[in-house]
Amino acid sequence: MAVSTDQTQKSPARWLVVIVPYLWLALFFIAPFLIILKISLSDTAIAMPPYTPVFSGFAEIGTYLSQLDFENYIFLTEDPLYFDAYLNSLRIAAISTFLLLLIGYPVALAMARAPAGLRPTLLMLVILPFWTSFLIRVYAWIGILKPEGLLTLLLQSIGLYGPDDQVNIFRTDSAVFIGMVYSYLPFMILPLYAALEKMDGTLLEAASDLGCPPWKAFWKITFPLMLPVSITAVILRVIFKLKLADIVINMTAGGPGGATDTVTSFIFREYRERSNVGYGTMLAFVYLVLIILFVTGLLKLASRWNTSGHD
Repeated sequence: MAVSTDQTQKSPARWLVVIVPYLWLALFFIAPFLIILKISLSDTAIAMPPYTPVFSGFAEIGTYLSQLDFENYIFLTEDPLYFDAYLNSLRIAAISTFLLLLIGYPVALAMARAPAGLRPTLLMLVILPFWTSFLIRVYAWIGILKPEGLLTLLLQSIGLYGPDDQVNIFRTDSAVFIGMVYSYLPFMILPLYAALEKMDGTLLEAASDLGCPPWKAFWKITFPLMLPVSITAVILRVIFKLKLADIVINMTAGGPGGATDTVTSFIFREYRERSNVGYGTMLAFVYLVLIILFVTGLLKLASRWNTSGHD
């Protein structure tokens, strides 16, 4: 006997499938998000949890809410140092993402066009750096880029630098960009490669038969088809920017007054050096909101591109 559509929609199993993901998001995203918001509206206290007020029951919820204030947010608008840090973070993220796309696209395309028997080996070479600790890889770049490092020795040995010349890349923005690109490049290559490998090659063959040059075929066919995947790769880059990786790269390879003046570095200093939990949490909360808005905008852009017939 066939089951009606109304009975299927009212089935408890259907509602359970819908409710479980929402409960998961509420428990592991919304609840921590609200906790961070509360701490950002709190004040530092001594010999207590490092912020007040402390929740003491729903009976005093009015008094509890009245003690929360926007002091940290007001101070953020008054001090241009932190506003410049947000702009600096945006600049570094934009430049490093552009470099990742510039490098990742050709690599992914070459992997997808390689012989089928060679692709697993190339894929393994992309994933291979993850088998080594991230800190070890960052400190390896320090040994390469520092003035007396391996890069200086290499350039001196081939005659491009004199015996007393040194490479002045370490502790600069260039070193930070090198670290960012190296650390996040696999996250850019892998989704692009997965999409390029499944792409219908007959489209490019048809374009070639009609006299379309390769660069124009890429711009008119490959690029539009890969744009949603590129947006996904950029989203992965933005999400993983929230990791400790950015702090490690900025604090080790970046120089004072340059790439180290980012939001993540200031958050680290507020927690570690100044023990200002409320202000550091406020910086993290604003940063998280900006990331969410940016990712949401990218997702809507990808969705609009797909629904407009470019899928």
